[in-house]
Order: sequence, then C-alpha cells, then structure tokens
Amino acid sequence: MRGWRWQRRSWNGMRAVGGMVLNQVRAVFFDLDNTLIDTAGASRKAMLEVIKLLQSKYHYKEEAKTICDKVQVKLSKECFHPSSTCINDLRTLHWEEAIQETKGGAANRILAEECYFLWKSTRLQHMILAEDVKAMLTELRREVRLLLLTNGDCQTQREKIEACACQSYFDAIVVGGEQKEEKPSPSIFYYCCSLLGVQPGDCVIVGDTLETDIQGGLNAGLKATVWINKNGIMPLKSSPMPHYIISSVLELPAVLQSIDCTVNMSA
Repeated sequence: MRGWRWQRRSWNGMRAVGGMVLNQVRAVFFDLDNTLIDTAGASRKAMLEVIKLLQSKYHYKEEAKTICDKVQVKLSKECFHPSSTCINDLRTLHWEEAIQETKGGAANRILAEECYFLWKSTRLQHMILAEDVKAMLTELRREVRLLLLTNGDCQTQREKIEACACQSYFDAIVVGGEQKEEKPSPSIFYYCCSLLGVQPGDCVIVGDTLETDIQGGLNAGLKATVWINKNGIMPLKSSPMPHYIISSVLELPAVLQSIDCTVNMSA
C-alpha cells in the first residue's frame, strides 16, 4: 500500500502475528457496526433524544433514563427470528415493556411506537461514513477488492447501509441475516470469497468483535484477522487471538503494508 505510515501493535502495543504469510492480500472484508460507522455512538445520541421527549412531552423526569436503560439491556439480549415477527414489532415491544416495567399500569403501545421510531430515525441520521474512512476505502480499492460483511437482521442492516451511503466503496455487500449462517460460521466467509473470486488465504477480515469477526476469520482460514480495539480493553484468555490489533480502522493500510513487506521478505 503506497503512502501510508504503519505501526506494529499487539496486546501491549506491538504487532502480533500468527505465522508467516505466503502470498499478498487480494481482498479485505470489513465489518460495519463500530468498525466503519460509530453505531454505539449513534445509539447513545438517539437515546438522549428519547429522554428529552419523555421528559418534555410526558414529564417523565426521572423515569426517562430508566426506561432507556432498560431498552438498552433488552437490545443487548435481543433474539430475533424473522419468521415469527418483524424487527420493528420486536423493538417496539422492548419500549412497551420498558415503559410498563418503569411506570406500571397498562401497556402503552402508542408511546412505545413514538419512542422506538424516534430512536430509530435519530440513530440512522448519525450513522455516517467519515470522510477519512471514505478516502481510505477509495485508496485501498485501487489495490485490493473490498467487501462489506455484516451480521444482523437484513432490514436493520440494509437501512444502516443506505443511511451511511457506503455501497459505492465495495465490490460486494453481504448481510448475515440474508444468509443461512452468519459470522463466525466459515460458510459465510466462503460465500464472500466466491463472490470476489478469491481464496480464503487471499483475504483479511477487519472488525471490532472477537467472537464473530475474528473467530470467523480464523474458522475460515483467512490470511489475517485484524481486530479494532478502540478502548484498549484486555480480552479474556479464552478469546480468539487476532493476528493484528489496531485502535482505529484508519490504521489498516499500515497493517496491509506490513503483510506485503513480510511477503517480500519471504520471497
């Protein structure tokens, strides 16, 4: 990769490598949420808007934050089965339950819908592909093929993709909810490889989640896995070990450069 300064990293700031690489990178798979876009930050901003609504319009002075906290917990434990319900109904139910658990009384579906759709629309408004990320993707695509690989409900993920307008930066987009299996299953990675006409050993996966992005890349035998550890957390000993660790997706070109350097030295 031309023109990018690179820095080696591992758990304590140095590069961690799972072995020598034998051929150059031909494709990079990117996760979406909290990798290319700040989904967590967008969700926090959306919750603040709902708190303002509940406090100003409904006078839920202290209860507003409690309701939003309860919804956040429900979202974190969410099990969605598209065959039995739609994601809008499920998430409206989260709000309905949180309001009832906090305020008591009868279920208030109308208020729940108002809260949910305000949260959803505000969150999507804040899902932005930053200009420096766009520039990086544009530069990388001159050298390698790029694919977006995201887990989750197809409606929700397609709405995010539309909101951040990232389609033009990728050769292909794969949403886990549209496939038989999601990350970390090897099958979805093999499907991605087939779309791009490459082998697993030609590819790198970049993501923020050890259990899906990194474990999936390891399961599929990709060339390298790159973990984005924004908060510098220390993972559990039982967690999968990525080949590379970076604090921002913008450091990726340096990692790819270092892989290519290893190839050249091996040759």
